[in-house]
Amino acid sequence: MDRRSLLRNAGIAGVLATGIAPAVHAQAAIRWRLASSFPKSLDTLYGGAEVFAARVKALSGGKFEISTHAAGELMPAFGVVDGVQQGTVEVAHTAPYYFFGKSEVFALGCAIPFGLNSRQMTAWMHEGNGLKLMREFYAKYNIVNFPAGNTGAQMGGWYRKEIKSSADMKGLKFRVGGFAGKVIERMGGVPQNIPGGEIYQALEKGTIDAAEWVGPYDDLKLGFAKVAPFYYYPGWWEGGPELDIFVNQKAYDGLSPEYKAMVESAASDAHITVQARYDARNPAALKQLVAAGTKLRPFSNELMNVAFKESMALYDDIGSKNADWKKIYADYSSFRADQNVWFRFTEMTFDRFMQNQKL
Repeated sequence: MDRRSLLRNAGIAGVLATGIAPAVHAQAAIRWRLASSFPKSLDTLYGGAEVFAARVKALSGGKFEISTHAAGELMPAFGVVDGVQQGTVEVAHTAPYYFFGKSEVFALGCAIPFGLNSRQMTAWMHEGNGLKLMREFYAKYNIVNFPAGNTGAQMGGWYRKEIKSSADMKGLKFRVGGFAGKVIERMGGVPQNIPGGEIYQALEKGTIDAAEWVGPYDDLKLGFAKVAPFYYYPGWWEGGPELDIFVNQKAYDGLSPEYKAMVESAASDAHITVQARYDARNPAALKQLVAAGTKLRPFSNELMNVAFKESMALYDDIGSKNADWKKIYADYSSFRADQNVWFRFTEMTFDRFMQNQKL
């Protein structure tokens, strides 16, 4: 009896009794390469790719291996979408909003000013229409996306001088990630999109006046406090920025159902791990920064209101020109409105109470 006849006619008990290995062990070995947009020194961000690759290898019993490569090893930090689209690499791990220059819709898959927080973003992706809508969009770039990390709400960045009102943003050369630069520009600032590994030198040399990255844990590693004393919050442009695994469509289509399930499971593992690491590590890092002299400052309500107004106007403008944005943002904004009402009654009330307690 040939193998196919055996599998067709025997039950699972019969197959196991013959000693034939389950399907996952019968699959061919696969070797992929992953290009990250982050340097190895940022173990939380680059670490997300490592968690993903390690999980795939473990689930496949070593049959499916993905080598991870930091920004600049295989291609520049901002070249990874082109790399996946063209099939130069099979996988990338990145923050989608870096690529808003291709289409503003990339930002909706990551973070937009005054958008969803991290839990809401995960809910929109997995239980709302987010994943469906974004996959329809990414298909135009030969990409299949998987949520694979979130930093949680970020800090508002490091400044050489105090920012007391929105007027202080005018003329400010500000390194700000991705799409947020469009709002900063509307406020009179001069946005600069610089990879993480290059920010410190630009800030030290005065090429830029201010810079934001993520939050205390990463910012401490990058040393920004040495060259800019004022640390503002919150990062209103990144309430819950999602990182993604981007897989080349042809490479993904070539996987067996079992290997596809491994990719999805591994991305979910990375998604949980990245935010857990940030939430666990940021408190101690913030204490260390403050102890060393960092000056924490909140953005003024006036500045926040101006930024919100400019953000909403921007989204209307984009929707009048970009049909993909108009379609996806309509769903996103509706979901955001419902989430805002729900969180007002539970999360916000509980958090506000707890943050006023002496623990």
